[in-house]
Amino acid sequence: MKTSSFDKFLFVILIILSAFFIFPVFIVLINSFKLKFSIAATPFMLPTDETFIGIENYIEGVNNTGFLSAFGWSLFVTVLSVAAITIFTPMTAWYIIRVKNAFTSILYYSLVFSMIVPFQMVMFTMSKTANVLRLDNPIGIIFIYLGFGAGLSVFMFSGFIKNVPLGIEEAATIDGCNTLELFWRVVFPILKPTAITVAILNTMWIWNDYLLPYLVIGNDYKTIPIAIQYLKGGYGSVDMGALMAMLMLSIIPVIIFYLSSQKYIIKGVASGAIKG
Repeated sequence: MKTSSFDKFLFVILIILSAFFIFPVFIVLINSFKLKFSIAATPFMLPTDETFIGIENYIEGVNNTGFLSAFGWSLFVTVLSVAAITIFTPMTAWYIIRVKNAFTSILYYSLVFSMIVPFQMVMFTMSKTANVLRLDNPIGIIFIYLGFGAGLSVFMFSGFIKNVPLGIEEAATIDGCNTLELFWRVVFPILKPTAITVAILNTMWIWNDYLLPYLVIGNDYKTIPIAIQYLKGGYGSVDMGALMAMLMLSIIPVIIFYLSSQKYIIKGVASGAIKG
């Protein structure tokens, strides 16, 4: 197939845009191996014999922030929160689409409306409610993430389910499937592209989230974003070397996860999120 001039031009534009997005990550990477004083002086220069410090920034950062513990809590909260969102929101979307009544309409539009409400409007009442209901712990915050992630997730699943032929479900029902078997053995496998997309988007959000864990669980169970901020000392002083190293360690898991799953994002969005 012959490539048109427009395709070549578009390819060049996308390469340039990719470079703009990759450049900040590259700057963080090279500065994580430099002396902290040289980072401010020459932030865009590659490490030299005089400025290269090896992995000392990584060792210092891990020791000063309790990174391993923070990594464990981040992993715990992210995995269970994403699992809860991926399990419960498709069931909600399926019920909303297949059961047409006033309640499901109100439920759907309430979830969609929650997508446009800024978090800052509800964060103080949310943190107070979490404290009263004893949700201010790593288990409780999973339910909070489920609530905040339900809006977009139900919206995406609903768009996909609208395009699933009802005849498939009717045939499964005739064959003897009950409601749970119908959903998990027939409907959910069809939702796999959107489910993977929802999991990827929520993983990147929850893993990098700072404000919600800070308000709900605070310093008792520090996640990675909370732990990293402790590299900032008094009077605004910041250990830039250790900070760059910890930022690099925090984004590596997300980059690996995204690169291994990115093909499903386009497929999932094209399959359901922009339809219906």
